[in-house]
Amino acid sequence: MHRALFLTAALFVAFLAGCGGQKQDPSKAAQKAADPISVRVAKAEARTVERSIMATGSLMADETVTVSSEVAGRVTRILVDFGQSVKRGAVVAQLDTVELNLQLERSKAALAQALARLGLDPKQEDAAPESTPMTRQAKAQMEDAKTKFENAQRLVKSGDVSQERFVEVEKGYRARQAGYEATLDDVRTQLAMIRSLRADVKLAEKRVRDATVIAPFDGAVKEKSVSVGQYIKENVPIVTLVKTWPLRLRVEIPESGIGGIRIGSDLAFTTESVPDVVFHATVRELNPSLDSRSRTLSAEARMNAADARLKPGAFVQVKLITDAKFPVVAVPHDALYSVAGLNKLFTIENGKAMERKIDTILASNGWVEMPAGLIPPGVDVAVSNLGQLTNGAPVTVAGPAR
Repeated sequence: MHRALFLTAALFVAFLAGCGGQKQDPSKAAQKAADPISVRVAKAEARTVERSIMATGSLMADETVTVSSEVAGRVTRILVDFGQSVKRGAVVAQLDTVELNLQLERSKAALAQALARLGLDPKQEDAAPESTPMTRQAKAQMEDAKTKFENAQRLVKSGDVSQERFVEVEKGYRARQAGYEATLDDVRTQLAMIRSLRADVKLAEKRVRDATVIAPFDGAVKEKSVSVGQYIKENVPIVTLVKTWPLRLRVEIPESGIGGIRIGSDLAFTTESVPDVVFHATVRELNPSLDSRSRTLSAEARMNAADARLKPGAFVQVKLITDAKFPVVAVPHDALYSVAGLNKLFTIENGKAMERKIDTILASNGWVEMPAGLIPPGVDVAVSNLGQLTNGAPVTVAGPAR
């Protein structure tokens, strides 16, 4: 037992002696802590990026029209239905024309009667007042009376005709002259009536034509509102047609982006109905003023290419490019260090790492855009060992900057 206690005491003394003999030099420890960290670096570059804003919009049909009839009547045929395509000039619906044709015949008969009253046939509707039989007869009587008057005027001077007879002939001539003028006025009145009756005939013919309802443009039937056998009045909707090409894009541009849009600007947009596909449209019209409530500017664009997948009424997200080549300073994505929601990078200045904080990350194609004025182009930024760097830490560059 005494031997064991002796060995223990000897070992303890030896341990104390060893510890005392290996005490570290404080200056050497400080030198080791200040050893520079080896990093690879890259250059911050001056680049250009695309600046854009997002806006919401809707696709609209190029034209939408409610097709109706200008005359009343009973529907005898409907030649289109919901969803069908129609061509311009194609018959959409037909109304009964029996009554309309009777009205047309009555108007034609009244016109023919008025022409017969003047001794004209339908081909002479535009005859001059002097060319009608009534006028020619009155004119002939007047000229005969005039000849007799002129003869009596010469004979009364020679005494071959008495004064009383001359006065009688003169009165006859004046009467025939007045009769001719009255006949001429009456014929003019009747010709004016004929023109009115002719207009009635044309109006009746138009009403007969209006009973056949035709499509005003190429389109598709959005809605059918009547059925065969239904009696409709004037201007009652029959079908609603939409012209689906070219599609119109109506978008509301925020006030901050109106400086970047003009006639001819290209708009890129996406829609949930056709995911992962970008479509393009060209601005054709701009509202001259902003909406006073929303502070937005209405713009209308046309699709650059037809696509059957797009339908009027679809909601779209529009990307408006406000500056295609906006100058920025960018660094490689490897220079960015993110931890606990903090984004930062380290510039290498005079052999030390200088910490730079970034609030928002704007990255594309492996490069991160720097906030304006944060760093100048050409400065070295660390791209390795970022987790070991602190603000002001000494560093050494491992290899040439790239």
